[in-house]
Amino acid sequence: MDGALEKSISFLLFIFIGFLLKKKISVGDETNGIKSLILTIALPATIFIALLKVKIDGNLILFPVLALGLNSILFAITPILLSLIGIPMNSDKGRSARLLIPSLAPGLSCFPFILEFLGDGSLAKAAMADLGNKFFVLFLLYLVALKWHYKNADFEANSLKTKLKSLAKTLVYEPVNLFIIVALILVSFGITLDKIPNFLSSTLTRLSYIMTPLVLLFIGLAVKFKKQQFFQLFSLLLLRAGFTLLLIAGIVFFADISIKKDILVMIAFSLSSASFWPFAHISAVNFKEQKENTKDKTFDTNFALSILALSLPISVILILGILTAGNTFTSIHNILILGGCLSAIGLFYPIIIKVKSNFSISKNDVNTSKKKSVEFLTDK
Repeated sequence: MDGALEKSISFLLFIFIGFLLKKKISVGDETNGIKSLILTIALPATIFIALLKVKIDGNLILFPVLALGLNSILFAITPILLSLIGIPMNSDKGRSARLLIPSLAPGLSCFPFILEFLGDGSLAKAAMADLGNKFFVLFLLYLVALKWHYKNADFEANSLKTKLKSLAKTLVYEPVNLFIIVALILVSFGITLDKIPNFLSSTLTRLSYIMTPLVLLFIGLAVKFKKQQFFQLFSLLLLRAGFTLLLIAGIVFFADISIKKDILVMIAFSLSSASFWPFAHISAVNFKEQKENTKDKTFDTNFALSILALSLPISVILILGILTAGNTFTSIHNILILGGCLSAIGLFYPIIIKVKSNFSISKNDVNTSKKKSVEFLTDK
């Protein structure tokens, strides 16, 4: 079996194992304990290692900028996608989706395939692009999450001074932020992973190894799919993929990109699954609101988990299918066809719901008219 495919199946099996463990591990304190382990140890160690491995290549500096642009466009378009499937963008579900849909997790969903099908050179380009994505999901989305939290909170109960103080404490005392600050300081002085003491780098590396298994097990344990929610999210993720492909086709056309491997890297990277890091921001805000006894929650953690759980298999199937097809999807015409098909399938569910809704309204109007006619004849 293909190495990249084996890795992807392994990832999906972890989610499935977590789902099977629901009967053994309670969704309450035990699952929250796993989440705390991820957010306070595994995730900070993983980010610290990733930042210390960064080596800026002047020839590849454009890729992070392009990725950041893709994140920003997806963030801007997400409210439109939500309106198409009937989710209010300023609801707790809407805000959760607006944080997760623009994020990308190439390490889980596309890096193994790029390495296997396109080689080390293409992987280096994708890894550089991920720097822009990391900046977006770690810093910008975190600030957005806090902004929405404070906007949702009662202004009188939280004065501007209290908000600023709380924001400063959150930024400084969060384990992830502490590790990021230390890593950026070290990198600015030219200290990379191979220059820190071996016992420290070895410990952090081993801690980072548990990140992916724990995240996938946690998704399987905590996710709760409802029928309507499943179809909503399936439509949303297909619309996201369809729009992304149409956007890539436009970039390839106007930038006149002819290198086939570069086109495939752009497609695979942009179709990556949603990242776990925005969920970490959602969890931090949710924990803060629990301590403050906030009635109206800013985010819906279960909805966010459902996006993560469904996003990974959809991305893996699309990326694997595109790369397996060779150079088929290096043609703008074929990219447009695939993007259009995915968008059409994504619109199928909201159209069905709209038709059903209109039919129910028409049926109620007919019944009301009949009832009035009967009442009229009775009166006569």
